[in-house]
Amino acid sequence: MTIGQHTTGTERAGGSYVDANGVHTYYEVEGAGEPLVLLHGGLCAIETLSGLAAGLAERYRVYRPERRGHGRTPDVEGPVSYDLFADDTIAFVEALGLGAVHVVGFSDGATVGLLTALRRPDLVRSLVHIGQQVNPSGMQPDLLEVIKLDAMPQGMLPPILQELYASVSPDGPDHWDVVVEKEWQMIKSGEPNLDVADLAGVQAPTLVMLGDNDMVTEAHAADMANAIPTSKLVVVPDATHALPMEKPEIVARAVLDFLAED
Repeated sequence: MTIGQHTTGTERAGGSYVDANGVHTYYEVEGAGEPLVLLHGGLCAIETLSGLAAGLAERYRVYRPERRGHGRTPDVEGPVSYDLFADDTIAFVEALGLGAVHVVGFSDGATVGLLTALRRPDLVRSLVHIGQQVNPSGMQPDLLEVIKLDAMPQGMLPPILQELYASVSPDGPDHWDVVVEKEWQMIKSGEPNLDVADLAGVQAPTLVMLGDNDMVTEAHAADMANAIPTSKLVVVPDATHALPMEKPEIVARAVLDFLAED
């Protein structure tokens, strides 16, 4: 199977696989209209954004891929990085022949979407960046101390993430620790680590969104929005880093309104 071809014989209820950048990528599609790619957070399966996807599917054809080592997409040997995830995402869009798409990314997915927009402006019509910094200085101070640790602290992740992984991963539940360690090493390396000034290169209209009690500081989010030529900042009250799961209807409405303005 070559990159760019749909995988045959692997369709399953609600989803399909496509080979892109050497990754046997699982994805689901819902809705109708212009294509929109919804990118999940780190160590998440796509179920975590089901509520948001349903809201966006009112106007768009929503594609939800799972990155390597996440959900139903098998892990690939070797370390991971946001650059690698962006390569995978570009390959996914091209493999399905989607052309220019709207990209909505949450947490790690926000960084993946941002890098995709910077590298391939021809593929990104608009960008929504939810709950993620562009460099470590944008994180809340207490989290900066946490990422200095050798291993991810016990209890840092919601148990549901491991439960979802165990229920769907083709690598089996015991591979969870391997994937967590890869993600932790990526974070400990200081990724993402872009200069805010680099965001001047984002050509797509961009919505920067976060909760008022997020992992990212509001000042950093404002700097991001100010650096992007065409952008809007939305801070949702009474919300944490889990904003898309806590308030999917509010997030979906903000995204739909932004895209309608665009």
